[in-house]
Amino acid sequence: MNEELEFTFDAAKEAMENAMTHLDSQLQKIRAGKASPMMLSKVVVEYYGSLTPLNQVANVNALDGRTLSIQPFEKALLEEIEKGIAHANLGLNPQNNGETVLINIPALTEERRGDLSKQAKAEGEEAKVGIRNARKDANDEIKKLKNDGLSEDQAKDAENEVQKITDSYSAKIDALIDAKEKDIMTV
Repeated sequence: MNEELEFTFDAAKEAMENAMTHLDSQLQKIRAGKASPMMLSKVVVEYYGSLTPLNQVANVNALDGRTLSIQPFEKALLEEIEKGIAHANLGLNPQNNGETVLINIPALTEERRGDLSKQAKAEGEEAKVGIRNARKDANDEIKKLKNDGLSEDQAKDAENEVQKITDSYSAKIDALIDAKEKDIMTV
């Protein structure tokens, strides 16, 4: 029976780790006033008749804390890159110099910082829902094992272990969100 419990714990940890990975990728997309190539992750460009992610047709780099540089693999793509950035509705103003597309990242207003902070909290809550779902699945599996002969004490211990795992991942989410909020609110 212990192998089945270990499998249940591992499955719960894996699901919780996936929720953390997703949260991390979502938080990277929220800009904190500093230029980051991840800010353009949802930009797609028309490339030979199909919509292609920007990072597959150009190099995107942060020149400094306020400027992004986009160097297309083909110069003919400069206008398409500008269109793609406009269609992504990121509130950014690309400038084409004939070689590269430069984007100056404006400083965030206090109101915008508050909105981004709320967005980060919402992403954190979504991750916590994923973790709670993993906990529920693990506890359901423990109940099935209990019906198949697992003792009451072993089931209680297993549920306590799942709760400890859940609490640790919940604390990790809180720490990630706190760090992101500090990053957003820092002028």
